[in-house]
Amino acid sequence: MKMVYNVSDRPKFGQLIVFGIQQLLAIMAATLVVPVIVGNGMSPAAALFGAGCGTLVYILCTRAKSPVFLGSSFAFLGSMAAAFAGGVSMSLGYLGLILGAVFAGLVYVVIAIIVKFAGVQWINKLMPAVVIGPTVAIIGLSLAGNAIGDLVSGGLKTAEGASVASPHIALLCGLVTLFVTMLCSTYGSKNMKLIPFIFGILAGYAFAAVLTVIGNAAGIAALQVIDFSHITKLWADGVNLQTFVSLPDFTFLTAAKGFGELNGAYIGTIAMAYIPVAFVVFAEHIADHKNISSIIEKDLLEDPGLSNTLLGDGIGSMVGSFFGGCPNTTYGESVACVAITRNASVATIITAAVGAIIISFVSPFVAFVNSIPSCVMGGVCVALYGFIAVSGLKMIQTVDLGANRNLFVVSAILIAGIGGLSVSFGKITITSIACALILGIIINLILAKAKPEAEAENEEQAEVQAEVRTKK
Repeated sequence: MKMVYNVSDRPKFGQLIVFGIQQLLAIMAATLVVPVIVGNGMSPAAALFGAGCGTLVYILCTRAKSPVFLGSSFAFLGSMAAAFAGGVSMSLGYLGLILGAVFAGLVYVVIAIIVKFAGVQWINKLMPAVVIGPTVAIIGLSLAGNAIGDLVSGGLKTAEGASVASPHIALLCGLVTLFVTMLCSTYGSKNMKLIPFIFGILAGYAFAAVLTVIGNAAGIAALQVIDFSHITKLWADGVNLQTFVSLPDFTFLTAAKGFGELNGAYIGTIAMAYIPVAFVVFAEHIADHKNISSIIEKDLLEDPGLSNTLLGDGIGSMVGSFFGGCPNTTYGESVACVAITRNASVATIITAAVGAIIISFVSPFVAFVNSIPSCVMGGVCVALYGFIAVSGLKMIQTVDLGANRNLFVVSAILIAGIGGLSVSFGKITITSIACALILGIIINLILAKAKPEAEAENEEQAEVQAEVRTKK
């Protein structure tokens, strides 16, 4: 895929700002929602700050050669919940979040050291295109339910958590977002093709805002797609510096009070909750970097090297959790944004990271992002998640699916991943993506010695001919 901006290119300053905002919008919803799901007073703004810092660490470790943004990892949701389980106090729970990220990050660091000395050829042999391609595809396909669920959901909720807006109205807003994004990306000018998601989100938000205003005026709940309470709360006491700029509730500030309660049993619990998941996320790390490598047509596992990407991801997770409580991971949404806009400039990723750090202090911007209805982001995610799936399928274009050994590998991965195969051991869950990848690796190793179909047929024909000559 030909990039408009390659990895080392630097767009003009004005363009960088706009491109950075687009990257932020692509990853922000997922990054902000992780601390909301975990609860216990975790700050979405602090998570955003941590994601920005973690990304900068990753860029530094990869020597600015890998255009990927790091955001809050969903894989560690269960681990993060374990930090607060059993009546643990808030301060000790926050300390557990940081300790857990350190344990997970150390797993990455240890693997990075092993890779540094052993090289990456074993990775390529263990996970060739026939394995990694369908795995990348199911990363996108496994998120399809989330995208469609958001697509038919508005922002305003009832006391029971149900959407007030009509699913049909929400769907209409989401489709406006999707269609504007697609039209800008396909028929737009060169500049429009570089920022289709900004146009799409703004168009969907504006359309939803008009419907919401009409719904409020006419008392029609079905039209109330946007929850403006996130914005109105800020201005309830008037506009001033205190309401415009606020310090995020950083995790380490609360965690510092938990050292007096720390004990060996709790440390062991945190270690068991985080370390196994880190090995699972390692597999997704490989898949994401194989995916972005195929998009920019440069093997990132060779340069800057898997050891450096792992180091960046591991240390980035530690830093991100120190500030926001959430371990970070490479985001498929970021990879898809690079692919669709054809902008692989690392300068854009750096701008997005710096922007994330700055706006985490700017309350109005965070409030605006929180007010974007689910259906609008769902429209964007249909394109983003779909493109991840397509990227994986493109990887197996050169794979001979007429050969049974390849057909079985791809089939098993797709069905296990889409079917949601997962395995739990106590509080530890191996995700469907990791299970599918592991299953694919095992099947590929078992069938690796099988001869290609054409070669087997030639040998069979040769044996038949030899037998005929013997009879004569």
